[in-house]
Amino acid sequence: MERKKLEKEAEEIFEVPGKVLEETVEFVEKEEKILTGKRPFKRAEEYWDTLGPGLTTGAADDDPSGIATYSQAGAKYGLQMIWLSLFTYPFMATVQEMCARIGIVSGQGLAANIRRYYPKGALYAVTILLFSANAFNIAADLGAMAAGTRLLLPNFGFELLVILFALVSLGLQIFTTYARYAKYLKYLALALFSYVAVALSVGLDWGEVVRHTLVPSITFSKDQILLVCAVLGTTISPYLFFWQTSQEVEERILKGETTIEERREQMNGHSLRRMRTDVWSGMFFSNLITFFIFAAVAGTLYASGVTDIATAADAALALKPFGEFAYLLFALGIIGTGLLAVPVLAGASAYAIAESLGWKHGLHQKLKQAYAFYGVIIVSMALGIALNFAHLDPIRGLIYAAVANGVIAPFILFFVVRLSGSKRLMGRHANRPLVSFMGWITIGAMIVSGVAAIASFWF
Repeated sequence: MERKKLEKEAEEIFEVPGKVLEETVEFVEKEEKILTGKRPFKRAEEYWDTLGPGLTTGAADDDPSGIATYSQAGAKYGLQMIWLSLFTYPFMATVQEMCARIGIVSGQGLAANIRRYYPKGALYAVTILLFSANAFNIAADLGAMAAGTRLLLPNFGFELLVILFALVSLGLQIFTTYARYAKYLKYLALALFSYVAVALSVGLDWGEVVRHTLVPSITFSKDQILLVCAVLGTTISPYLFFWQTSQEVEERILKGETTIEERREQMNGHSLRRMRTDVWSGMFFSNLITFFIFAAVAGTLYASGVTDIATAADAALALKPFGEFAYLLFALGIIGTGLLAVPVLAGASAYAIAESLGWKHGLHQKLKQAYAFYGVIIVSMALGIALNFAHLDPIRGLIYAAVANGVIAPFILFFVVRLSGSKRLMGRHANRPLVSFMGWITIGAMIVSGVAAIASFWF
């Protein structure tokens, strides 16, 4: 009862104008007394309960195609590009926070808001590009999961595993309730800790690792420009924008807020504070894993002259001389992150297309209630399977998908920054000047890297 009373006080303080500073201080002091009296495990449990869409979105960002990109960069250039794991964090977190805020305040997904305020032609164009890039990403991730499994169970056929993983991903989305599905995704995120364990088990020079993280270094070669664009594209990925926004809406529906009007009316400062904790924690987790993948690969493969890495499975196999433990964990991480990321990729495409065309949508819906929405997910998976049966070149597929994301991202980011900064849509929850500035800087960085990547193909 006391906790609810304090939350009500906080709501009055932060939501109603004219409250004096003393009331704010009094609330903080009361809350602090409650929190400090709790056992550490209880506080950890409450923090874990706070995490949701932000954590799963951040974890999905480190999918097998992302792992392959980081592994290629680490194997080829050592620690030279590890600074990107730190550099991208504030930009990635700011963008995802804007997306989440749009979902909470408006009560609708990103595509639905773009459709409402901007020409439909622009939305259709970016949605088609998003669907195409996601199909390549799904194919690459399914292939990586199959290859990772064959490292551990070589008797299983590659094509059979691709189909099996696609069916498992479809089953998660179509035949489970949203509440259970969200819980599965949340726990799958823990699979990424395998990369922390790998890095800690191979004996790195952590002084060098920290130095290269804090001091940026880049050589403007064609290969490195492509990899920088690929890293940015796989880190600040368009599918994450749509997924984050729509998942915030799904979370509100799960609480019984079934209409847009209810979601807008029930939105409050407490919801926004929980969201920020979730998003910034999730993006920190994502970039922390990126850091450890860079460190592990650079400290082992690059140091021993193994620079030809085409896939995440290649990186796992190359780690075998450094210990069965590292090899096993790297391979298991590929499978775990793939099971997390593939449904997110397909789901993001479904949200974008369904909202663009005004279809009934949402993972809280049953199959018979939203055929078209789930149809997009099924088609996305089918394309991913087909591209693997067509023997898609893994390195080209991964790099091109990441570069495509890097090229598409600025266009979608434009809508994200404009919508989240709109007083008409967001009211007093619109971007502060610094947040909008960070958004425009992110767009500029993505444009420069995308143009440089395209130019590198011609020169």
